[in-house]
Amino acid sequence: MTGYLVRRIPTALIVLVIASLLIFSILRLIPGGPESALAGPDATPADLAAIRHDLGLDRSFVAQYFSWIGGVVTLDFGKSYQVGGSIGGLIAYGLGNTLILTISALVVAVVLALALSLAATIFDNRYLNAVVTGINALAIPLPTFVVGTLLILVFGVRLRWLPAGGTPPHGFTDSLQISSQYILLPALTLGLPAGALLARFLTEALRTELRQPYATTARSLGVPHHTIVLRYALRNALPSTLTALGITVGGLLGGAVLVEAIFGWPGLGLLTEEGIFTRDYPLVQVLVLLSVTVFVVIQLCADVLHAWLDPRIRLGAAQ
Repeated sequence: MTGYLVRRIPTALIVLVIASLLIFSILRLIPGGPESALAGPDATPADLAAIRHDLGLDRSFVAQYFSWIGGVVTLDFGKSYQVGGSIGGLIAYGLGNTLILTISALVVAVVLALALSLAATIFDNRYLNAVVTGINALAIPLPTFVVGTLLILVFGVRLRWLPAGGTPPHGFTDSLQISSQYILLPALTLGLPAGALLARFLTEALRTELRQPYATTARSLGVPHHTIVLRYALRNALPSTLTALGITVGGLLGGAVLVEAIFGWPGLGLLTEEGIFTRDYPLVQVLVLLSVTVFVVIQLCADVLHAWLDPRIRLGAAQ
């Protein structure tokens, strides 16, 4: 396992360095700049030049990059041009809400994937398989904004069972009942496509395992079908599904931007949207790099867990 980690960690660091360079470069290729947004439409070239000098944008690309990445490494993210305040403070405020939303959506996705996959595999009924396939076919391609809008219209406006947006007025720790009402619709909107995708991966992995010789032998010995699925096939199908789970978590983080905008959820996604529209370069740079870092770390953890569950991977890495 140590050898596997030694090989994987440098790769992850290289990915983060390349990502930081791309993020820093691409944002500077966008027409206009923060000086235009700060100065307004009536600013003269002299005004724009003065603002660029104050912001340090008149320095060379290399000097700006190393200054920025040095601050990120030391957790000195700087200040926001447009939103206002310390970038670290803004991230700390929004991170908790985004984590609550992402974790809740992940729970929805995992529960949905297990329920659909196990039902389709254990009962192996033609009509049930058609229902599961239909749910997957509908949930995966359906755009997030369509799902969110429909849930708001049905449960928030028409039936008035759940809040149509926002967060609990007294925080998530005040009342579990109230908090669950506010989190349910955003978590379903974000978690349904991910759960359907995971269900497809897990169902195929389970069916592959049930065709293996050990499953055939167990059936010939009279072991019940549900016991084979739950005790043997599920455990062997998990390693390959974990890789898909790591990718899914990254998709949840990306989808959180749109979901937070739909439900007025004050998290990092809504903060990113505000930073993009106001051309707040320092804020957007840190937020995008943070998203990439979280995705790389989650993928690394999924790969390590996969290697731990599957000895062939870690033994192959040690050779």
